[in-house]
Amino acid sequence: MAEEMFGRLVSIMMVFSLLLSVFTTRSCSDHVPLIMWSSEGRSLWTQDPPVAGHIVSRSQLETYLSSAFGSAPNSAPHTVLLFLQDRLSVDDITLYGGVFGNKQDSVFPNLETALQSSSSLLVLPSVSGSASVPEVLQGLLNVAPLSLDPEQLNELHLDVSSPALLVFRLPFGTGSNEMAPKDSLRENDRLMGNVLDAVKAQAVPYTAVYTALAPSWVTRDVNPAPQSVGRSLLQATNDVYAPLQILDNMGKVCILFWASNLTVSVLQSGQWQKADLTDKTFISSGVEKNGSCNASNSQLILKYGNILGFQTFQLTFAMSQRLYPVSARQWFTLDQVQLNYDGHNATFNGSDGITAPSEYSYHCQMVSSSDYPLLVPSTPTDNAKQWILTFTDFQIQGFGVTGENFSYANDCASFFTPGIWMGLVTSLLLLLILTYGLHMILQLRSMDRFDDPKGPAIAVPQND
Repeated sequence: MAEEMFGRLVSIMMVFSLLLSVFTTRSCSDHVPLIMWSSEGRSLWTQDPPVAGHIVSRSQLETYLSSAFGSAPNSAPHTVLLFLQDRLSVDDITLYGGVFGNKQDSVFPNLETALQSSSSLLVLPSVSGSASVPEVLQGLLNVAPLSLDPEQLNELHLDVSSPALLVFRLPFGTGSNEMAPKDSLRENDRLMGNVLDAVKAQAVPYTAVYTALAPSWVTRDVNPAPQSVGRSLLQATNDVYAPLQILDNMGKVCILFWASNLTVSVLQSGQWQKADLTDKTFISSGVEKNGSCNASNSQLILKYGNILGFQTFQLTFAMSQRLYPVSARQWFTLDQVQLNYDGHNATFNGSDGITAPSEYSYHCQMVSSSDYPLLVPSTPTDNAKQWILTFTDFQIQGFGVTGENFSYANDCASFFTPGIWMGLVTSLLLLLILTYGLHMILQLRSMDRFDDPKGPAIAVPQND
């Protein structure tokens, strides 16, 4: 019975999870599940369950809970046990609930037992994070919440005549170890079992709620704009920080720039000194950004403060676009990246490899002046030889910007990468071996004469 009920619960949540992933185009970063049950096994919920894919708002949650905690004789017990986990998503229940033929691996045995003993079950797979379940329960019960550790419950005497809201905070482990969430959920289920046993020992009817403050699985934004489809890469997939923007005289975005890592290194006293400018550029606003845009040239200027001991430090990206008759279209190039530091200049040329159609953005996993350089010193005697610029996940667009997102990205990696060539050559070699083997098999010939045991033996001449 417990397995059947918990299986139905998980099936409902799987349907909700699937529909949310299909129909939700914005981030589901604040949707958490809620499971509520009563110890007395009475049918308490008069509201119809939400339709598949529906996200329960705060007002709707208040309606669901107020129908349970009413003044009617069959209302839910007003001793409420709120198991509030740090993070929880529907995916955690479907993944670790043992519903794929591995029931012995379920991390929710105590939750299953509690659901078996109660025929009054409320399942809301997707509750908006702004609903604030603790505040809603506090308002309905008109009592202040009491935060407890599971071990403290044995020392507390519960009064059935007055409502109580007992909050038990449950951690949720994360990390590179895939077992961390599973072990955390198993431990939380054990703690819930201890709390329920302690309440039952006092013969106090209760209503239990299992939910979370935030989800553990976050669906990233899906931008429906046409320019983010395909290989627009960073702006569509990155959820860390937005690209740097430069506005034109009309207040419209005309330059976009992004990199997951931006570092500069200088040779001083025979040693390389390195500075990471990522945080200053994209996160903490520690840079003065400026620029200019027109139909043929764009310039991005980034002015920093004290960098590597230099009082003034400036990065300038100079871009231009022109018509190439062979392709019959406009292409833009990153002509130069210039460093200005305390009155000195270091200039790198990038026009040979950093180019894209003018309506596209340019992307490259690594743009550097050292290993496989796309940025090279403008002259053999330029100060650029003392500097190393490194951009990771570099993406820039200086023309044809239509919004706050990058357009389709022209990547520096060609289609036939070394890995693809190795695969093609290996496949061709195996195909040649197979063809040779089939050819040898087809050349086999059977004997045209056979020895008859009832007739004379076949004489094989020994001489030529």
